[in-house]
Amino acid sequence: MARQRDTAPRPDAVDAILDQWRRERPDLVLGPMATIGRLKRCSALVQRRLDETFSAFGLSGGEFDVMATLRRSGRPYSLAPTALFSALMVTSGTMTHRLQRLESAGLVQRVPNPDDARSLLVQLTPQGLELIDRAVQAHVENEARILAPLKPAALAALDESLARLLAVLENGGD
Repeated sequence: MARQRDTAPRPDAVDAILDQWRRERPDLVLGPMATIGRLKRCSALVQRRLDETFSAFGLSGGEFDVMATLRRSGRPYSLAPTALFSALMVTSGTMTHRLQRLESAGLVQRVPNPDDARSLLVQLTPQGLELIDRAVQAHVENEARILAPLKPAALAALDESLARLLAVLENGGD
C-alpha cells in the first residue's frame, strides 16, 4: 500500500465557484453548496478511476455491479432478474440491456428457477465467476490506492460522516 501522507486542502474547483457566488450573491450561505459540490466532484472523479479498472476487464460499471451482486449472493451465484434490479436500484429496461450484454459475452446465463417453473434465474457462468473474482480483487486494490493518501483517522472520520449523511438521505429526512 502507498505511504500515508497529509493532504492539506488547496483551493479547488469548488472554491472557484464559491468565490463567484460570493461576488455575485454575498447574501447566500454557501457552506452546504461547498459540501455538496465537493461530494459531487469527488464522486465523478472516483467513478472515472473505478471505470478504468472495470474497463481493463471489458466491463462497464453497471455490468461489474450485476456480476458482483451475483457473486456476493453466494453459490450458485444466481438471482431472479427482479431481485437484481431491485438490489442495484435500476430500471428493468436498464437491467435487461446489461443482462443481454453479459449473456452474449458468456458471463451470465439464464437458468430455470427450481422454486418457480414459470421463471428463470440469472447465474454467473464459470467464465463469469472467474472474471468477476479477478475484477473484484483489482477493484478493491484500486479503491485502496484511491484512499491511500488519507491518514487512517481522517479516513475513519470521513466514513463515519458519510454513513451519517447516507442514513439521513435514505430515511428521506432532514
